Amino acid sequence: MPIFSAHDGTDLAYHVFGDGAPLICLPGGPLQDSVYLGELGGLSAHRQLILLDLRGTGRSATPQDAASYRCDRLVDDVEALREHLGLGRMDLLGHSAGTNIAVQYVAQRPERVDKLVLITPSPSAVAIETTGETRRETARLRKDEPWFADAFAALEAITSGQATDDSWQAIAPFFYGRWDAAAQAHKAAEGRQQNQEAAAVFGAEGAFDPDATRAALGGFTAPALLVAGEVDLNSCAPVVAEYAELFPNATLVVQPGAGHFPWLDDADQFVGTVAEFLG
Repeated sequence: MPIFSAHDGTDLAYHVFGDGAPLICLPGGPLQDSVYLGELGGLSAHRQLILLDLRGTGRSATPQDAASYRCDRLVDDVEALREHLGLGRMDLLGHSAGTNIAVQYVAQRPERVDKLVLITPSPSAVAIETTGETRRETARLRKDEPWFADAFAALEAITSGQATDDSWQAIAPFFYGRWDAAAQAHKAAEGRQQNQEAAAVFGAEGAFDPDATRAALGGFTAPALLVAGEVDLNSCAPVVAEYAELFPNATLVVQPGAGHFPWLDDADQFVGTVAEFLG
């Protein structure tokens, strides 16, 4: 497991899968161990995946300054990784909350990115709102599932401001295309993989400058791919479609039947989509 030093001296780890041209991969969570990405459904057969353990997660060290968990400051760790790998330019992939880091990197250093891949992106960095009705409409796509009634009731409680801890647990099936044993195991591991202290800092005041980021993405002419899951309650497809419109050279793909982790729901389709885009 390779280690390199961030600009503030924090030791950061990354994991390498496959061969070929490198693809830098940023996990979500926020601040979740990159292990949950696996090999992105087999994408490692097409590209060399470089999975960064963000500071304070996985095998990376805990920084002395907890404020460095803030999203805009994590951008510097991506730059330190690029320098460590000796890449003049790179292809960059982010998933979920990790896409906030990726687009802020692009905003700061567009000349360093050849192609950008955003998988079920979080829109926090560009301030696109996901309404309760959009989430309910997405949820209703699962109305024939045996767990739907309880999960939808919990969603109603959340969107009306009456959520309990049980409510958040009950909506878990909405984030997966299939609520099977593999999905349930994936969900169960999530809490163990996330640095809760770091996650609380990730979106702190000053983490995002949506106007500046939107303007920068509007001038980013390199190819961008945005992948949404058709039934993803977290990054709803209409929101991802709106996000794609911020780029002058974006491709939007809505993967049928997929949730927030599309490589788990249909690995062949996911890998085919991303590999074709990357070339």
